[in-house]
Amino acid sequence: MPEQQNIEYKTSWHDDNLKTICAFANSKGGKLFIGKDNNGNCINVADDNRLMEELPNKIKNLLGITAEVNLIKENSKCFIEIDVQPYSVAISLRGRYYIRSGSTTKELTGNSLTDFLLKKSGKTWDDVIEDRAAFSDIDENSIKKYLSDAGRAGRLPSSDDLNIPELLEKLRLAEGTKLKRAAIILFGKDPGKFYPNISVKIGRFGKSDDELKFQEVEEGNLLHLLKEVPLQLDRKFLTRAIGFEGLQRIEKGEYPVAALREMLLNALVHKNYSGSTIQLRVYDDKISFWNKGTLPEGLSFEALKRQHPSRPRNPIIADVCFKGGYIDAWGRGTLKIINACNEAELPEPEMKEVDGGFLVTVFMDLISEEELKKNGLNDRQIKAILFIKENGEITNSIYRKINNVGKTTAVEELQLLVEKKYITSYGTKGRGTKYIIASNRPIIDRIDR
Repeated sequence: MPEQQNIEYKTSWHDDNLKTICAFANSKGGKLFIGKDNNGNCINVADDNRLMEELPNKIKNLLGITAEVNLIKENSKCFIEIDVQPYSVAISLRGRYYIRSGSTTKELTGNSLTDFLLKKSGKTWDDVIEDRAAFSDIDENSIKKYLSDAGRAGRLPSSDDLNIPELLEKLRLAEGTKLKRAAIILFGKDPGKFYPNISVKIGRFGKSDDELKFQEVEEGNLLHLLKEVPLQLDRKFLTRAIGFEGLQRIEKGEYPVAALREMLLNALVHKNYSGSTIQLRVYDDKISFWNKGTLPEGLSFEALKRQHPSRPRNPIIADVCFKGGYIDAWGRGTLKIINACNEAELPEPEMKEVDGGFLVTVFMDLISEEELKKNGLNDRQIKAILFIKENGEITNSIYRKINNVGKTTAVEELQLLVEKKYITSYGTKGRGTKYIIASNRPIIDRIDR
C-alpha cells in the first residue's frame, strides 16, 4: 500500500518522526511503520527491543498522548507499527503544530495555525471576543439598515424595543459588555481599525492580468460593502449599467444581477477574515471574485453544482445575514450563481481554488471569430457579425462592399444569419433594411479559456 494521508513508512527511527505522529493526532489518525521502505516492503528494523521500550515513553513525554506501539514479524523480518488515534484537542511537539496534507506532514504557522487552534477549541474566527472594541465602535445607521432589511425578510422577531447592546447580544454578536469579531465585521464604523484587509479591491483589466487599466478599493463593514460594491461596479467598471436596487434585478446588463449578488455575498460571508482582501476583477469578457479561504473539508466542487449542506466558515456572520434576508441557510448560493447564468444563456461559471482562496468567474456571452467558426459560419458571415459588433449595424450594401460579393449572395447570406437567429432586421424593406445582433441569438459553444 503506498503512503497516503494516514500511512507513513520509515526505514529507521529518527526523532523527527515524532512530527508525523503529531500530525496524525491532529488530523484523522494514522499508522507510522518503522522498518519499511517507501513501497511498504519490510526491510527489518534495527534495535527493535530498545525502540519498543523507548517509543511509548517518548510519545507520551514529548506529545502528551498515548499511541499503540506493536512489533510485527513478517517473513523472518520485523517492523514496528505505531497506531495513532485522532485527538479532539490540539497536539504540539516542542510548541509546534503539525497536520497531514495528503501523504506529507505540514507544520502550521500564521493564519493556518490560528484557524486550526480555533477549530480544535470548538470556536470559529467570528465567535471570538474582540477586547479592543466597544459599543461606540458600532455604526447605528448600519444597525437601522439591517433592522429594516430583516423586517422585510420576516426572519428576525420584533426587536424594535431593544437597544444596540441588547440587539447584538440577541444576535450572538456580544457577550455582556464584550463585542465579538462578527459584530465589527457586520456593523463596525471602521473594521479596518481592528483587522487588515477588510475591503474589496476592484480592478478593470484588459485582455490579460498584467493589463490593469484602473482600480478602486471599497472599505467598510459588510453591510456597507453589500451596498457600495455594486454601485461602484455600475459607476465605473461595467460597460452597461446593471441597475442594482437592494441587490434585486432591475434590468438586464452585461451579467445577471442574481449571479453577481451571490458571488459578492459568498465572498463576504465565507471569507477568511484573517487573510487577504477580496479581489474583484473585471475583464472585457468575464468577471471574477476571489476571497481568501478554501472549501470546507469534505466538500467538493462537484457538490457545489447540486444541493449540498450549508457549512459556513463564519457561522455567526452567516446567521445574522440569514436573519437579515441576505442569504438562505440551505447551501444554495453556488446553485443560484449557476442557475442565473443558465437563465441569461451564459456559459456555466467556473469555480476553483487558487492561491489559497476560492475563485468564481462568470463569462460574458461575447461573440468571437473562433466561436462563430465553430458554429459553421463562413468567413463573409463572420466578417459581417464582427462588423455589426464594432459598428452597431450593417446593410446589404455594406455587406457587399466589405465582402466583395454581389447583391444576391449578400441577400442569401444575411437571410441565413437571420434564420439562424444571429442577427435581426429592422427599418423599411429593401434598401432601408438594417441588421443588428439578435437579442435572442443561440447559445454559442465556448472554447476553453
